[in-house]
Amino acid sequence: MSSTTTGTDPDPHRTDPRRAADPHRAHPHQSPRPEQGPDPAYAMADDLCDTVLAPLRRKDQREKGRQYVRGLLALPGRKSMRGIAGQVGGGAAEQSTHHFISGSTWDWEPLRDALSGYLEATTPLTAWVAQPMAIPRGGEHSVGVAHRFDPHLGQMFRGQQAFGTWFTSAALVTPVGWRMYLPETEEGAAPRPPAERAPYEDAAYAQSATAAVLDTVRRSGGAPRPVVLDIHRIGTRSTMNRFAEAGVPVIARADPATPLLVTDPALPGHGAGPRSARDVLQSVRALCTPVEWTDPDPAHPGGRHRSTLAVAVRVMMPDPSPARRRHLLLVGEWTDPRRAPSQLWVTDLVRLPVGPLLRLTKQGLRVGSAAGRTGREAGLRDFAGRALPGWHRHVTLASVAHAARALTA
Repeated sequence: MSSTTTGTDPDPHRTDPRRAADPHRAHPHQSPRPEQGPDPAYAMADDLCDTVLAPLRRKDQREKGRQYVRGLLALPGRKSMRGIAGQVGGGAAEQSTHHFISGSTWDWEPLRDALSGYLEATTPLTAWVAQPMAIPRGGEHSVGVAHRFDPHLGQMFRGQQAFGTWFTSAALVTPVGWRMYLPETEEGAAPRPPAERAPYEDAAYAQSATAAVLDTVRRSGGAPRPVVLDIHRIGTRSTMNRFAEAGVPVIARADPATPLLVTDPALPGHGAGPRSARDVLQSVRALCTPVEWTDPDPAHPGGRHRSTLAVAVRVMMPDPSPARRRHLLLVGEWTDPRRAPSQLWVTDLVRLPVGPLLRLTKQGLRVGSAAGRTGREAGLRDFAGRALPGWHRHVTLASVAHAARALTA
């Protein structure tokens, strides 16, 4: 795959600041020290917390954060505040734990930045993956709770909608950034009346999804890596424009009805004006080639090897502004060549062949598998408080717990 997607290894001669502070500590590439406990995730969590919680100024906050992460790892089932407190200090710790998450003032963003930096030093980033996370929730008082449409599941639910930005590498899949979808706070993205749109067609939805990942990417620094925007039913043109303006390469799910211009003179439809993405791909179905990839499967440690048909077509979006008319690739995938394409993607990674592009989109499958399995173990969906800052602090520490599990899987 191109260097755009693979990244580079860290300088092997560079001194790790974590080792400089403690020469006896294990390097991230090494196995955790066995004397730290039977579950290797606990040892890894301690190592992570030493780095990730360092931005917290007070020692008691750093210790409380470490206890919270260990409580998330130790508590089976749903991660309630009472249950977490019980794991680390009994009933008397519940009030202080609640205050640390919901009533304190510490900033979660520096912790997320530190987590990204730790992961990058451990296993170089391949791509960011942005995916929504539906959080079913009853009651009337939790922030962001409403009747919503989940495009991934294709059904209505009551609860919260969040967007996660996931760090993916050859060996690791774990979340590092989060944003709660609150339509009323999205600038310049007021939704149309319900009678005029489907529930998933808010401009605010696309704005929130895009802002979630771009904020994480900007704060991470380092060389640009592509974003896999695995978000169903968002405005393709506006989304691609936002990423182009930010200078971040992206491959994004495309709505089948997205109008596109075929720019390759050798292909059907060239010069015929805008056509839907589905029609463009249907007209070049005979040009498909087989692409092999691996489907994550917990029952098979190496995953399941798959083969599918795919094609990439050079296109352009018919934007009224000439400055925004950029060359793109439309990527289509078929599970059944007799039917319409099963997946459609648009990307500005125009120099990559169809094989690496399609395999890049499969990072979303890895994220989906991890979110469903280890996401439950880390309690990503389990915050039951009412305040948005509390949710951010919980999900940040749950991401640390998730990373500890992922690094020792």
